[in-house]
Amino acid sequence: MSLLHIRALQLAIHGTPILKGISLDIAPGEILALTGESGSGKSMTAFATLGLLPQGSLAGGEIRLQGTELLRLTDAQMCQLRGNEIGMIFQEPMTALNPVQTIGDQVAETILIHGAATRDQAMKRARDVLRRVGLPEERFPVTRFPHELSGGQRQRVVIAMAIALQPKLLIADEPTTALDVTTQAQILDLLKSLVKADHMGLMMITHDLAVVSDMADRIVVMQHGNIVEQGPTQTLFRTMQHPYTRALFAASTHRVNLPSPKSRPEPIVQVCDAVRDYPLKKRLFQPRRYARAVNRVSLTIHQGERLGLVGESGCGKSTLTRAMLGLEPLQGGEIKAFGQRVGPGMPNGLRSGMQVVFQDPYGSFNPRWKVGRLIAEPFHLMADPPRGGALTDRIAESLENVGLQPTDADKYIHAFSGGQRQRIAIARALITNPDLIIFDEAVSALDVRVRAQILDLIADLSRRLDLAYLFISHDLTVVREITDRVLVMQAGEIVEEGPTEAVLNTPQHRYTQQLIAAAPRLPDLTTGDPDAAASDL
Repeated sequence: MSLLHIRALQLAIHGTPILKGISLDIAPGEILALTGESGSGKSMTAFATLGLLPQGSLAGGEIRLQGTELLRLTDAQMCQLRGNEIGMIFQEPMTALNPVQTIGDQVAETILIHGAATRDQAMKRARDVLRRVGLPEERFPVTRFPHELSGGQRQRVVIAMAIALQPKLLIADEPTTALDVTTQAQILDLLKSLVKADHMGLMMITHDLAVVSDMADRIVVMQHGNIVEQGPTQTLFRTMQHPYTRALFAASTHRVNLPSPKSRPEPIVQVCDAVRDYPLKKRLFQPRRYARAVNRVSLTIHQGERLGLVGESGCGKSTLTRAMLGLEPLQGGEIKAFGQRVGPGMPNGLRSGMQVVFQDPYGSFNPRWKVGRLIAEPFHLMADPPRGGALTDRIAESLENVGLQPTDADKYIHAFSGGQRQRIAIARALITNPDLIIFDEAVSALDVRVRAQILDLIADLSRRLDLAYLFISHDLTVVREITDRVLVMQAGEIVEEGPTEAVLNTPQHRYTQQLIAAAPRLPDLTTGDPDAAASDL
């Protein structure tokens, strides 16, 4: 008997069809992956199962959990099921956690809401569950708050909340998208071990085919609210009957046509023995201590060079790049851009030569401004910015450079898809004609086909504009495709650097070897072997 049985599930929101006859099954102890691009209906399938549909929704068909028809239950009955019978792991742990509650209280809350224990019993259970997900009390006291944990540790807390009452079905919505490769591997191993130990079913929602190839027992491929293909993982990868499935796989192994590197004697940015310390919380009658985020780092970026920077969360990548942009002071060493010293208080004109594209374009835009004003925002750095018709022309030119239309300047940012928003973010970075752009995890949250388009765009801009960039990413496959040279950072230090192919093919440092070993890989289509990479790291 199936644990979860969905048949002919249909969903419309305010009359707009969202799901169109979804049918799937999950058995106890089975991992089923729902994959497809944004808007394909993956998350709505999960929300329908949880009874968390938005207002104006009309659902039909069958959703049965161990024979219980979920679509006929009242809200009160569904509340009893959530947490008890069905657990949910959300994509972004920081928004799923309450910032003013300790991690112990948040895990215990799941138990207390269902009346499964007293307060003391719930806290004891919370400690046991946190230990089970790799957060033992002696190292991670239950009195800690979410902001005191790393991204991977927060995700473990969310997993602990989801499994506190040992549900029969666990739903994980993109649980590793924003995590670095080693943390991602740990979270995936944790989920697999929990499924095996508790014999629970797992519905995993992801757009990363490399993750599901080694994780899932079966795959369901969704497009525009339909299931276009499903089957056992290795069988599906070997056969791939539907054109959409083949298109997703091709985008996952997409090769970027990067222009050949040139000899570049002139440096744009020079970092020499940079040191950045942060003060720790002062203890009574003790001298203040400091945490070193960047430790004597040196690097050079030349005109037109494509440089990659990889490393785990907390290794110092973002601190280093903020210092390069003049947003962080140094406690030692120096940074020069275009021959001038970089730091807080440096001339705005110097900043205009370096721009940044952030991971979350929507979060970096003012939703009340039209696109034209958003793109023109960097002009405040210039002493004599263009005005009137000249400004309109520059905005139109930037939009056309990234494959959008000049008329898009009159729209608001909510009218665009995720990939289009990232193009607008790149247009904003390009409008001051910078010599260097810093891409900070600029494609990590994008679908595989949109990611391929953005990478092609970056390569094209490098070719046409002779643009230099620093590409920060935890995805080693992307770094291989889009950079000439790569730096590997660990605990505030550059532990390995060199030509991208040489570093990723024959890593010398143990840490680099660990990163490469942890990266998920697509199976070889000729053998279906998940350990044989379709595009070797």
